[in-house]
Amino acid sequence: MILHRPISRRHVLRTGAAFTALSALSPARMAMADPTGDPFVLRAASGQAALRPLPYGPTNVWSYSGSVPGPEIRVRQGDRIRVLAQNGLDEGTTIHWHGIRTPNSMDGVPFLTQDPIPVAGEFLYEFDALDAGTFWYHPHQRSSEQVGRGLYGPLIVEEADPIRVDRDLTWMLDDWRMTRAGQLSDDFGNRHDAMHGGRIGNSVTINGEIPERISVQSGERIRLRLINAANARIFGLDFGDFEPVVVALDGQPVTPHAPDGGVVVIGPAMRVDLVIDMTGKPGEAVTVTDVFYEGLEYRLVDLVYGPDRLRDSVPDWSMDLPPNPLAEPDMASAARHQIVFNGGMMGQMMMGSGMGSMMDQMREGNMWFINGEAATGHMMDPLLVLPQGTSHVFEMDNRTAWHHPIHFHGHSFRVIARNGQPTRYREWQDTVLMAPEERVEIAFAADNPGDWMFHCHILEHQAAGMMGVIRVEPGTTKT
Repeated sequence: MILHRPISRRHVLRTGAAFTALSALSPARMAMADPTGDPFVLRAASGQAALRPLPYGPTNVWSYSGSVPGPEIRVRQGDRIRVLAQNGLDEGTTIHWHGIRTPNSMDGVPFLTQDPIPVAGEFLYEFDALDAGTFWYHPHQRSSEQVGRGLYGPLIVEEADPIRVDRDLTWMLDDWRMTRAGQLSDDFGNRHDAMHGGRIGNSVTINGEIPERISVQSGERIRLRLINAANARIFGLDFGDFEPVVVALDGQPVTPHAPDGGVVVIGPAMRVDLVIDMTGKPGEAVTVTDVFYEGLEYRLVDLVYGPDRLRDSVPDWSMDLPPNPLAEPDMASAARHQIVFNGGMMGQMMMGSGMGSMMDQMREGNMWFINGEAATGHMMDPLLVLPQGTSHVFEMDNRTAWHHPIHFHGHSFRVIARNGQPTRYREWQDTVLMAPEERVEIAFAADNPGDWMFHCHILEHQAAGMMGVIRVEPGTTKT
């Protein structure tokens, strides 16, 4: 059941005043964490959500505090974040704070940084918001199903001196595999999804809704925070006649620039902050189209201008965000490590001594491998042990036929090269999207001690073995 109209090319629509009284679709429930009072409570439980518009009925989901997405937690850089996670599910769970640097004990990875929160149990997460930016939260316990059923929400850390805009909006993008009855398909964890591109849904939402139109105002400047919460879908958003400017990737500031080819590509777990000037006329509408999968393009939403004009010209306000206090890798002393991703349907196998081991692991049900090893069981030996305070380059080689958004817990890294060519912006990220057969080099300073997950964020790939541990051995951090 496809709930979006297919579209073959961008188009601009003219519309009347009847379309102007529209929702901005920023998350309706926002909370400020209070560092001096009681912690903010997030309760994971089953419930219902109106994912589809009327006259369709509600869909059974799992959610935080009764909403999909969960409440937007918005704090200022430097604030203390205190969240009491309560488990109202019938199974264990955790909360991982994706992209934001936390102490290892607060990272929310079951059996590695904490035990799962038991049924009817709770766990207090407490850490400082070191970096400003766009982050999010989700479980890391059976995440392919728990996230896929709706457990996620935005975490926004505001800069002390943010860039000037008229509106700051958050869009959490997700897709859902729904039945004709309007409920979630219960085929989580199936082998076909795991061997191929993961669980791709047939209904796409923005902040838990399937929107027709979103209202904008002629002349306004919007900061649009995009978060991809989908299990596996990659979005490639074409904003039509708009000229979006990328100002941050994965929460970290980047040199303001136009997206390649005019399309904003955002893989699972990734975030992109855009600045968009609404340069159209009152009464017009522009279609935002997802064009990532060739032949499967569809209209995501129409941005519709209201009857009033805020200003007549584009403001000359700066789009440069202040940098976060990240440790710069020392490229002169950086150690190099080869990381090879194998497996999946039509993937290359590792040759030599590792091939027999991989075949044995495949017979045990594993499908994806990092350096010839699939993650099995609850505890894993570290893939690498890195002394704290040292710098490293990972030469990552995707020897598979599928995309992989590779996420590193506890650290951000610079993306320094793709297929041997230096990147233009040396962007900081925590999740980098690798195309099939692509080679990507990342560089980082190992300054956050502990055992950190390193995995593909197509959650079915992670569950089927594409996951490992990087240990940062505690010591005296070099300066």
